[in-house]
Amino acid sequence: MIHDTPTPGDIGLVRTDSPTGTLIRIGQWLNGDGFGNYQHAFLVLPDGQLIEAAPKGTRLSPSSDYTGKRVLYVCPEGLTQQQRQDICAAARQYIGVPYSFLDYAAIAAHRFHLPVPGLRRYVASTRHQICSQLVDQCYEDAGVRLFTDGRWPGYVTPMALYDLLAKGPEPAGR
Repeated sequence: MIHDTPTPGDIGLVRTDSPTGTLIRIGQWLNGDGFGNYQHAFLVLPDGQLIEAAPKGTRLSPSSDYTGKRVLYVCPEGLTQQQRQDICAAARQYIGVPYSFLDYAAIAAHRFHLPVPGLRRYVASTRHQICSQLVDQCYEDAGVRLFTDGRWPGYVTPMALYDLLAKGPEPAGR
C-alpha cells in the first residue's frame, strides 16, 4: 500500500543518483529485480526520525534529510498500530550495524546458484546489512513477514520491496 504521508513503520523508497546508486541498480538487475528506480530503503520512526543502513553503519537520521526528494512510502495492507510500534522498537537494536556492499554479491551468487559455502548464513546474518535487509529484518523481528515466497532470510533488495508493496503504477506526481 502506498502512502502520501509517512507513518511510523512505513518503508521509504528513494532513488540514489550517485555512482553508488548506479552500482546498486546494477546489483538489483543482476539479482533479477530489474533496473528500477529505487536503490535505497529506510524505515520511518516516530518523532520525525528514520533508521537507515548507510556506508558507515545503520544510523538514526531526521526525516527532514529527505525533504524535497521523491520518496515513495509503502507498507503492507492491514498493518496494526501495535505492529507499527513493534517494528519501530525492533529497529533501534540495529543502530551501528555495519553496511555490507558484499551482500549484493552474495544475493547475486544465490540468484545464479553459485555453490558458495556458507552463503545462506552470510545473506541471513544481521551483523552486516544493506538497507532493504534492515527494513525486512525489523518487520520480521516484530512478527510481520513481508515475503511469503520461500526466499532466504535477507534475500531482499529495495526493488524487491517496491515490487511487493507498491503493487501497480505509482500515483501521478511521484
